[in-house]
This record gives sequence, C-alpha cells and structure tokens, in this order.
Amino acid sequence: MKSGVVIIIAGGIMVLSGLFLFYVVQITPEIEPFFRTMKHAGTFVGLLGMGVTLAGILLYLINRNQPQIQQDFDVKE
Repeated sequence: MKSGVVIIIAGGIMVLSGLFLFYVVQITPEIEPFFRTMKHAGTFVGLLGMGVTLAGILLYLINRNQPQIQQDFDVKE
C-alpha cells in the first residue's frame, strides 16, 4: 500500500477519535478539569487529523504514476 493511502487512513482515524472525544464529554457547569482537558484534546486531535488527511491526499496526488512523455516529435506526411 502506498504511503499516501496509509496517511489518509491514519488521519481519518484521528478525526474520528477527535470527534468521539469532543462529543462524548457533556458540557455542564460543574465539569471536572480532567474531562475538560479530554474535550480540548479531542479538538486538538481532530484538527491534527484534518491536517494529516490533507497531507496524505497531497502525497497521494504527488506520487501518482505520470503518463510517459512522448519523445517522437517527427511530423510524417
């Protein structure tokens, strides 16, 4: 498997885990500091996951097989 695809999958997992951490913690006035930290960590991991996914997409697009350049420029009549 190419490295771009692996990075895209890793970024997707990071985004999903960030969403899970962000939305599982309920917002209440008496929220404990640990859970508030987990909510902030979910935001951080989710945003990092978006960046990693974008980097994987760009790496995949850069490393695609390019068509061969035609070297024959002769005009035949």
